[in-house]
This record gives sequence, structure tokens and C-alpha cells, in this order.
Amino acid sequence: MRSRIHILATGGTIAGETDPASGGTRYTAGVRSVDALLAAVPALSDVADISAEQILALDSKDITPADWLVIRAAAIHSLADPAIDGIVILHGTDTMEETAWFLHLSLPAGKAVVLTGAMRPADHAQPDGPANLLAAVRLAAGNAAQDTGVLVVMNETAHAARWLVKARSSGLDAFESCRPWRDARPDGRFSDLTISALPRVNLLPGYAGAPAELIDACVAAGARGLVLALTGHGSIPAAWLPALRRAKQAGVAILRASRCAGPVVRNTNADDDAEGWLSAGDLPPAKARIALMLALAAGWPDDALRTRLPGL
Repeated sequence: MRSRIHILATGGTIAGETDPASGGTRYTAGVRSVDALLAAVPALSDVADISAEQILALDSKDITPADWLVIRAAAIHSLADPAIDGIVILHGTDTMEETAWFLHLSLPAGKAVVLTGAMRPADHAQPDGPANLLAAVRLAAGNAAQDTGVLVVMNETAHAARWLVKARSSGLDAFESCRPWRDARPDGRFSDLTISALPRVNLLPGYAGAPAELIDACVAAGARGLVLALTGHGSIPAAWLPALRRAKQAGVAILRASRCAGPVVRNTNADDDAEGWLSAGDLPPAKARIALMLALAAGWPDDALRTRLPGL
């Protein structure tokens, strides 16, 4: 029996068109409709029965947590349809790893969920979007993508959301991961979460001379959590300590991560127990932020945040 794959389009470079005034150096993302993108890949009909809807039309640099909730709601609705065997989400590449990780944690396990996009706009002389779309549908329509959690396909290569990173700013091989996608396991620990908005969690980079005033500004703006993308093994600048302690006293969750490849181990290089800080394990800062947002939204108590976040 043929699979039915439902496509959710959110914009991105895969739907982009070049700005003629730029001489071909710039383009506008999210211009072409999902119907136009499907028409450019007639071979899709040989792989599966296809249905599609346009839910957003954004450059993924402009994706917000509110947009994640829109994508999640559309994905949950599609996955609940017994006639649909899997979904493919068309997405821009700038924040693809963030959306994929958010969905990996917050969608129910079972059916295939595959994200794809493009590094070249749709009107490029050699666009990569059509091949990526075809590869994503093929993966979603097969048995191997079931019960793996959220996957991403780019440049004929599949990746698991947990290990995916956009490693280069250009080139068709912009994405990589540290482990093969077939090692992936579903998560979905927040799949039962019902929320209309995600709590504000800010990400602050550590660097030579980074000002502590940014911490106070985030707290004043209503942040419920701070993820610190620190140097080395999650080293806290001494000048930050007073501001971090004020933030903790105000009820803000403080999570140490590293701008390097992890891990950041609890109570190593910092007295997390004494300060009440959290550690990210080997989660990179952007993904640690998403995990903390969902955990706070779910009402995890301090002991669960301490013990469970590093293991995501």
C-alpha cells in the first residue's frame, strides 16, 4: 500500500527567489507557495500520495517560539490523521536545527517527521530544494523513519535532530551531525504539553569582557531562564557572579552551557550545587535553551531540572 505523506510548508530558502536588484547576491525567502514547490518535483507522485498546506511563509531567521507552536499544532493535527503515514516540513536552514529539536521533544513518537530545506533559492540555476524534497519524502514514506523521532534531510544525507548542527554558512554540505541518524530514538517527553506561549529564556554568550549588565537586562525584561553559552568548560566570569546571584534570587533558572563542543559537567569548573545553577551536559546552547523552555513550561521542579536536563 502506498504511503500518504503530508507536507507542511513554512517558507525558507527552498521557497526563495533572487532579488534582481542585487545582481544575484541576495534573495527573498518564503516567496513561492508549496504548490509551486511540489510542481517542480513531479517524481514525488511516484514515491507517495502527497497532500500539502502552507502554514507559514518565513525566512527562518525570523522564526519565533510562537511560530514553533504553530508548526507543532499543524504537525500534531496531521499526525493524528490515520490516513497520513508521515509528514515533511519545509523550513529555512538558519534555525532548522532549533525547530527540529523543539519538535523532537514535543511531538508524539511513531510516525515519520522529516524536515528539509535548501541552501539555494528556488530560481537558482542549480537549486538543491527539489532533490532535498524528494529525498525527504522518500525517507518519510519508508519504514526506517518510523519511531526515530524528528529527522532532517539535506544534501542526500539524513540527520537526527539531537545531533544536527548547521556547521557552515554556505555550500550544500552545510549540515553535519556527530552520530548516524539510525542511532536516533524518539523522545516526545513534552508531547502532552498544552501551552499557548513558551516562557522567555535568553541565551547570553560568554566572551572576553562580556558585560554583566546583560543579565540584569534579561531579568528586567521578564526572562524566566538564562542559558549561558560560556567559554571552555562552562566557565563563569567573576564579574558575572553578583548579577547571576540576583537573577537566581529573582527565581530565574540559570543553565551553564559551552560555546565549545561539550560536555559541561555539573559541579565541574563551578559550584553548581551551592549557586543553584543547572548544567547542560553535551547539549549545545541553542538546544539547551529549547529544553529549558519546555521544562519550565511543563513546570519541572528544581530537582528535575537538575537531574534530567543534562540527559536530554
